[in-house]
Amino acid sequence: MINENTNNIKFNRLLNLRKYILYFIMYSMFGWIYEVFLEVVVYKWGFSNRGVLFGPYCPVYGVGALIFLFAIYPIIRNKSFGKRLLWILPVFLGCMTVATLLELITSYIMEWTTGSWPWQTYVDYDIHFQGRIALSPSIRFGLGGVFFLYVIQPLFEKITGRMDSRQLSITSITVLGILMVDFIYTVFFRG
Repeated sequence: MINENTNNIKFNRLLNLRKYILYFIMYSMFGWIYEVFLEVVVYKWGFSNRGVLFGPYCPVYGVGALIFLFAIYPIIRNKSFGKRLLWILPVFLGCMTVATLLELITSYIMEWTTGSWPWQTYVDYDIHFQGRIALSPSIRFGLGGVFFLYVIQPLFEKITGRMDSRQLSITSITVLGILMVDFIYTVFFRG
């Protein structure tokens, strides 16, 4: 009986890991779409690949979303709609803070590893820190985090909840494989 329970716990953890891999890629792709939308439609700069990798994803958004899911989402998960609404301001502030810190840390890591960071446009914003972070994008990140946690994540949970173990395995392993090939290509072969 104990051995069966241990096996069930291990299976559930593996199942959750597969789901989080898919959440990571879905949010990374949403981030890429968001960045390209801003660049093309809002700022009218024209198209460029906004990700650091070759594919249509910004991994920093996937990392940020996973942090939201582990640190903030448990506050509202499985609560009634009314109770979830009561938490909207703390969720907004939490997402805004987490995303801004992540962006700041990522800018230092990018500068250390590549010599620059790709979003040096914040110097034109009224309230910014070293051009690395700014108040306006931080507010957008907070709003985006609320949208992700209140609207998109429940949808993603329904999608992954309908997938059986085999489908989750195949999809998550395929996604990881694509990301690994892209990472190797970007780091070692792309100029």
